[in-house]
Amino acid sequence: MNRTKNGPGTDGSRRSFLKFTGFATATALAGMDGAQAATTKPAVTVEDVSKLPRVKQVMVDPPFLPEHDQIAPSGPRIIEVTLPVIEKKMAIDDAGTEVWAFTYNGSVPGPMIVVHEGDYVEVTLQNLKTNVLEHNIDFHAATGALGGGALTKVMPGERAVLRWKATKPGVFVYHCAPGDIMIPYHVVHGMSGAVMVLPRDGLKDGDGNPIVYDKAYFIGEQDYYIPRDAEGNFKTYDGAADNMADAMDVMRTLTPTHVVFNGAKDSLTGDRALKASVGETVLFIHAQANRDSRPHLIGGHGDHVWEAGSFNDKPDTNLETWFIRGGSAGAMTYRFQQPGVYAYVNHNLIEAVMLGATAHVVVDGEWNDDLMMQVVKPTAMDVG
Repeated sequence: MNRTKNGPGTDGSRRSFLKFTGFATATALAGMDGAQAATTKPAVTVEDVSKLPRVKQVMVDPPFLPEHDQIAPSGPRIIEVTLPVIEKKMAIDDAGTEVWAFTYNGSVPGPMIVVHEGDYVEVTLQNLKTNVLEHNIDFHAATGALGGGALTKVMPGERAVLRWKATKPGVFVYHCAPGDIMIPYHVVHGMSGAVMVLPRDGLKDGDGNPIVYDKAYFIGEQDYYIPRDAEGNFKTYDGAADNMADAMDVMRTLTPTHVVFNGAKDSLTGDRALKASVGETVLFIHAQANRDSRPHLIGGHGDHVWEAGSFNDKPDTNLETWFIRGGSAGAMTYRFQQPGVYAYVNHNLIEAVMLGATAHVVVDGEWNDDLMMQVVKPTAMDVG
């Protein structure tokens, strides 16, 4: 599909094009224009934020989390995060189906940010000059209209810096929300991630006892809506946003062509499978910015599950399957007791097996026959 003269690939008309198509309406939704948003004064604060210590958090690609302390090492800090927006073509299945992904930091999902309750998160959002579209970021963990979306709208070649206070402990989605129809368009092209706000004294069970994890993994579930040609083959496009009209038609069906973990089918299997050992407690964080999901660890359980994501609430225990509402994140811990390859799936099994929402956890250690054993190997029967 070729770009039109006034399309998004034409640098001189980008801003007028974005406004015309509704890309740049986030501030209108907030009830203020850009100038008002920039000059709105925050409420009076007790703390002199400028005097707090600063820490640069180095982003890493999911499923991994950045280096962090489970218990806050000191008082509140300013956690500095840089998120470059990168528009890039990605293959999303073993057949080579392509999508122009809109990404934070180059990954789908965007990287996990980890802070503690009471910390300040200072995010520098960079829209690279090579990009085509306007972008922003809406933090579900933040307090303020549109989660900061009205204050972070950046055109290609621009950057914005947003600071917000982490007042609620839990796990939360962040995503791009430029306004109007471009909100779902950006999200279903990969533009979401998650924040974990830990309690200052760490995770606790329902009785107030500490929960300590040995490993932590971030699983971002992504639904894609890839247009097909007249023969039923998935279409390819020359540039970002070239698929807009076709993709909108597929999106209106509410039926995804792919439902995957961490950007692509099999992205967390084989050589990229998650790793653990018998006796280790693993924290799984699962986010879905657009659709409901139902994670299940085949052969394991949710020892402690914060289904709605809030660490202020007592965790549920011993769940077989838990629910992630569209537009939210949840967390689960499990202590592995047997070695083997575990499948972590969206337990809509059509989506897990046929559309791609499956990950593997390879666990090493010694087998415990008391928990499970093969009493009789498969043999021929004399009856039937």
